[in-house]
Amino acid sequence: METIFKSELPELKLVHHGKVREVFELDDILLFVASDRISAFDVIMDTPIPNKGKILSKISAFWFGITQNIIDNHFITNEFDKYPEICQQYWDKLIGRSMLVKKCKPLPVEAVVRGYLAGSGWKEYKASGTVCGIKIPKGLKEFEKLPEPIFTPATKEEVGHDENIDFQRMSSIIGDEAAQMVKNKSIELYNFGWNYMNERGIILADTKFEFGYNSDNQLILIDEVMTPDSSRFWLTEKYEPGKPQYNFDKQVLRDYLESIDWNKMPPPPELPEAIVKLTYEKYEEAYTRIVS
Repeated sequence: METIFKSELPELKLVHHGKVREVFELDDILLFVASDRISAFDVIMDTPIPNKGKILSKISAFWFGITQNIIDNHFITNEFDKYPEICQQYWDKLIGRSMLVKKCKPLPVEAVVRGYLAGSGWKEYKASGTVCGIKIPKGLKEFEKLPEPIFTPATKEEVGHDENIDFQRMSSIIGDEAAQMVKNKSIELYNFGWNYMNERGIILADTKFEFGYNSDNQLILIDEVMTPDSSRFWLTEKYEPGKPQYNFDKQVLRDYLESIDWNKMPPPPELPEAIVKLTYEKYEEAYTRIVS
C-alpha cells in the first residue's frame, strides 16, 4: 500500500493518518498530503491508483479558491516554494499532492448532499420510498434527479462504515445552530458546484463536505471539496435515468467490487491493472473538465 509514513518524512510531526491523507503539524499550521490510496465501501484498497493524490489535491485547491464567497475554508497554499524550510527537502514526496492549511477542530459528522437517486439512496428508495429517512416522490427511476437536493448527514468513522443519521441526530451532536449552518452551506456549495460543472459537461450527482471550527471559533469548510473521491460525477451528454451512467469517479471501482465475491470487509481484494488504469483515467478526465 502506498503510504506517506512518518519514516519517509522523519523531521515532520505526523498527527493524523487517514484513509487517504496524512496530516503533519508545522507549528501553527498543518500540512495535508494526499496519498494514492483509494477506499471503497469504507475499506482502503491495498492497490494504489498512481498519481491519484495529485489530482485530488489540485481539484480541492481549485474549489477552495472559488467557493470562499460561500464560506471560508482552511486552505492556505499549495505553492511549494512558499512551504516552510523544513519541507523543502521532501519536495519529491510533497510537490503536487499537498497543501498547507489552517488548524481546525473538525466536526464529527459528514455533510452529504444528494441531487439524484443513486447508490445506497436508490436501494433505500426501492425498499421504503425514502432516502436516509426523507420521503421522496413515488415513481422515480434509478439515477433520476430529485425534485430538489436533499441533505443527508452521516457519522464520520475512521474504521468501518459511516452511519447515515437524520438532521435531528446531527443537531444533538453538534448543536442546532451549527447543524443549520452546515446544512445551508452544504446545499449552497452543492448548487454552486452543480451549476459550474453542468457548464463543463458533468453532472454532480452527490457529494460530501466536512466542516470544522478555526482558531476564531468560526465554522469553515475543511478536508476536500467536490473530488472524485467524495462525489459522484456523470457525463451530461450521456445522462439518462434508469440506465448506467458514464462516470468520472470511483464508481468503476465500486462496480468491480460488487461483481466479485467480496464481503466488503478487510482484507480487500487486489485490483486488476485494468481497473487501476480505468479508475485513474476517470479521475484525470474529471480534473481536466473541472480545472482546465
